Amino acid sequence: MSEQTRDQGTVTGRRVVVVGAGMAGVQTAVALREQGFTGTVTLIGAEPHQPYDRPPLSKAVLLGKAEGSAFDVDFEALGIEVQLGREVVGLRPADHELDTAEGPVPYDVLVLATGAEPIRLPGADGIPGVHLLRTLDDAERLRPVLARQHDIVVVGAGWIGAEFATAAREAGCAVTVVEAADRPLAGALPAEVAAPMAAWYAAAGATLRTHARVKHIEPGEVVLDDGSRLPAGAVVVGIGARPATAWLTGSGIELGAHREVLADDGLRTSVPDVYAVGDCASFPSGRYGERLLVHHWDNALQGPRTVAANIVGETPAVYDPVPYFWSEQFGRFVQYAGHHASADTTLWRGDPATPAWSVCWLRGDRLVALLAVGRPRDLAQGRRLIESATPVDPALLADASLPMKAAIA
Repeated sequence: MSEQTRDQGTVTGRRVVVVGAGMAGVQTAVALREQGFTGTVTLIGAEPHQPYDRPPLSKAVLLGKAEGSAFDVDFEALGIEVQLGREVVGLRPADHELDTAEGPVPYDVLVLATGAEPIRLPGADGIPGVHLLRTLDDAERLRPVLARQHDIVVVGAGWIGAEFATAAREAGCAVTVVEAADRPLAGALPAEVAAPMAAWYAAAGATLRTHARVKHIEPGEVVLDDGSRLPAGAVVVGIGARPATAWLTGSGIELGAHREVLADDGLRTSVPDVYAVGDCASFPSGRYGERLLVHHWDNALQGPRTVAANIVGETPAVYDPVPYFWSEQFGRFVQYAGHHASADTTLWRGDPATPAWSVCWLRGDRLVALLAVGRPRDLAQGRRLIESATPVDPALLADASLPMKAAIA
């Protein structure tokens, strides 16, 4: 047998194991087949459900408009082995093996796609009526709560808190959202940009209480640190998420400040033959000159193509996207592209008191980020300007009557 034939046999006989059956894991398995990988592909998921998409959980599934959101993927036809209800508890890179309760799983190439897990409110575990919204089971438990039109307290005015409050108001529930910061989306957007969004809550019939910290939760009540007591037939906690990487302790995989896997620009980890993609990993962005940890759907959709390309190995691929996400809240479609941390100029397009407006962030004469509320054309054109790093005229960019592409200098 020639050396070339032996090499080809090694490639086709490789075993790729993907840990995590969410968007990032499923898309990695699919992308491997799309890019011609002919070895074994095994997808391992901790949940017993068929792999599903998460965005509908806070919308259609929660409101009973859909029974589920399973991915439309024929795993059998693609030759992808799916192992569900199997929790991975450890990794031994020297042996090229995963540890699970059912026994070890060998791999030649491993992809970490375990996503993120919700941050729990201290002292709230075990109290009846306290919910998270991350999984299909979470949504199923909350659906009858909304149907009974309980008084609901939402802890956290971030993206998930706003989306859940929107669904709860649509279901006819009385909703109070408590936020420890001085505004909604305090961790995501600058104060002047997030401030107009506070009015959306009242307009939708929800109460937003800022500078409000939860002291403790009792059955049927939330007690704030100022002594206020809020009636709560249910409490939904949405105070953020952290990478689901505790199981990697002792593995030698290098983790970052947020306990995320530190991947390189090809989404490789610090350990040979191990990649990481999606919410559990950060990556260095040449575009923005810093490491990015992106907890959004589009990152879990795009990253797997880079992972698959580097596993197949024909052409090395670099991952440096323009981050993108969207949120539907209080009758508004909110979209964001880019990363505004390095910007030196902020420009408004339109009046934030109206239903449609945008905010642009520039570094020099280049657009680096954009928030669009009810202006999808701004988002589409702005995203292309960010990707191409095309110089723009700030005065023209600020003119909301002009399309963004008219601002090209």
